[in-house]
Amino acid sequence: MSGKVLRPGVQRLPSGSRVEDALRAAGGVRNGTDVTGLNRARLLSDGEQVVVGGPPGTQPGAPSGFTGPGGGQAGSAMTGGTVSEANPISLGTATIEQLDTLPGVGPVLAQHIVDYRTQHGGFRSVDELREVKGIGDGRFADLRPLVRP
Repeated sequence: MSGKVLRPGVQRLPSGSRVEDALRAAGGVRNGTDVTGLNRARLLSDGEQVVVGGPPGTQPGAPSGFTGPGGGQAGSAMTGGTVSEANPISLGTATIEQLDTLPGVGPVLAQHIVDYRTQHGGFRSVDELREVKGIGDGRFADLRPLVRP
């Protein structure tokens, strides 16, 4: 957890934790921070970064008040920054909403990625992304540096 919280850093939470749980683990929000767009009831994903008080609409799949990417299910630990080569999205844990933020990926293709992950027990390498319906050579070249298995 980062941004305008009292104790930023990685927060290890049990599976099924919500934004409210992460805020509590981070010591709460700093005084004066606008959290009106923050969905405190939203379930968190493993590896997800939550930046409190950042510019609205910059976190994939999250309401204003958050920035940065995230991924998957189970035992949340929020870390990272914005989606980039330095901070790729995990194909093994990302939600449909998070995958939808990648260039050339909409909700249908994001669902295909999640379906492939479910059917094949995850991604062992980024190259497996080529096997997902709807991902050709051009799209794969765009996505390769932005994702990890």
